[in-house]
Amino acid sequence: MNEAQIEITIPHLFRCPISLDLFEDPVTLSTGQTYDRSSIEKWFSAGNLTCPVTMQKLHDLSIVPNHTLRHLIDQWLQLGPQFGNSANIDYLAALKHTLESPELENKLQALEKIRVLSDEYCFFRKSCFHELSFLPLLLELVFGTEFSKCHMEFTELALSCILKLLPLVSLEPLNMIKDESKLTTFLLLFEKGTSSVKTTLCQLIDSTASPQTEEVCHMLGHSQKLVHEIVVLVRQGCEVSKVAIKAMLALCSLKSNRDNLVRAGAIDGVIIYISGCETRQKNLAPLAMAIIKNLLVLESAKEALVNHPNGIETLVKMVFRVCNQECSESAVGILGIVCRDFGRAREEAIGAGVLTQLLFLLQSQCGPKTKTKARMLLKLLRSKWIEEPKQV
Repeated sequence: MNEAQIEITIPHLFRCPISLDLFEDPVTLSTGQTYDRSSIEKWFSAGNLTCPVTMQKLHDLSIVPNHTLRHLIDQWLQLGPQFGNSANIDYLAALKHTLESPELENKLQALEKIRVLSDEYCFFRKSCFHELSFLPLLLELVFGTEFSKCHMEFTELALSCILKLLPLVSLEPLNMIKDESKLTTFLLLFEKGTSSVKTTLCQLIDSTASPQTEEVCHMLGHSQKLVHEIVVLVRQGCEVSKVAIKAMLALCSLKSNRDNLVRAGAIDGVIIYISGCETRQKNLAPLAMAIIKNLLVLESAKEALVNHPNGIETLVKMVFRVCNQECSESAVGILGIVCRDFGRAREEAIGAGVLTQLLFLLQSQCGPKTKTKARMLLKLLRSKWIEEPKQV
């Protein structure tokens, strides 16, 4: 391998900013910048009292070994001939070429290898995935081809790889889902795909709650059929419901999606999920409560909550949660909103024992913010309790 090839294979973060060579003994200055020990010591011995990158004047010339970076470099160097250095690029490029071929069996084998490689931490390999545009290719293979149940195994595996690559690269390629034909395929997969496919698609939706992919989130949130499918998954109270809750929270992060979520029955779905949380040790009740809180900016959401046969009672049960103060605070806040506007909500809350729950909460070790909300709700309920009988 010639010298130019060797230089190309060194990740940028593994190069000393002074020598531009691979770190041998990385050390960090008080400015947070890392240099090779020999390079920065030469810099100081030449009479320089500044950080070479930031040019900040250094009042403290101490250097601290960067063991984390040293470990990553060692790992990169020890990956071996199959995955190390330039072979890494060649090997991944070969896998990409296989994915572009028409042979389904070869594609499946390539995807299995990609899934394994994306699991193993290696900064250099991650940069290769990015440079070789693996994410756009996989998205194109899944959403750019006509939906077919015959290729479901390939779709499941490709989606799994997409999910593993998302934390490693930019989310920008997800914007291709805005294309009408790709969006149609996305919706078909969600409607007719396996449980595994739906789980992964929910996780993709969760990833769209980002400024980079806001328009995709908006388009997905305006699909009545998709939102209905997500609500159905939330109602099921199974493992898939957890990712569906996250997908719903991502969609309702955009104000433009909230009305569609309410019309699709999001309040009902979330209440059913929360009511089943008492029997599940690991649940996402705090996220479910956050969904209700986001939706309550709409009058239709308030009415859906108050009109739900178990809505108020379910929230009252969440008021005093010893092991989950976040749920307690959310429940008190939500009850405060609906009890202020609806007499029926106040009656149901009192009938469900909210006064006792609030007193227990105030005597607990909950945070000051939760206690403030609890006192406000207690005051509201007492004042309304006094006023309303007089009116009768």
